[in-house]
Amino acid sequence: QVQLVESGGRLVQAGGSLKLSCVGPEGTFSAYNMAWYRQPPGKEREFVANIKWNGDETYADSVKGRFTISRAGAKNTAYLQMNNLKPEDTAIYYCHADGTVVVGSQPRYVEPWGQGTQVTVSS
Repeated sequence: QVQLVESGGRLVQAGGSLKLSCVGPEGTFSAYNMAWYRQPPGKEREFVANIKWNGDETYADSVKGRFTISRAGAKNTAYLQMNNLKPEDTAIYYCHADGTVVVGSQPRYVEPWGQGTQVTVSS
């Protein structure tokens, strides 16, 4: 089972910055596209940003101009740089990827999630 691991979440004051990291296993897993989602308290999980295999980036309107998604070259690692944070950015942030994992000698398509990292923005 492929597992992504997020880190970097913490308590920060409004206007501050944070950088989240998402690391997937190296070796048999190859991520095509990677994305960040978040789940605010009492709400549904929502899309934040994604970055495709070719480098194309997409953002939710609520974070455009403040958040930047990036990847560490060809590795299964993604980052989310968050600037000018607002209290409404408070949420559990989840990493998601889609790609293939080799099982035996056969590639299998997978869409793993991470366990989430808590970001709290105080006013």
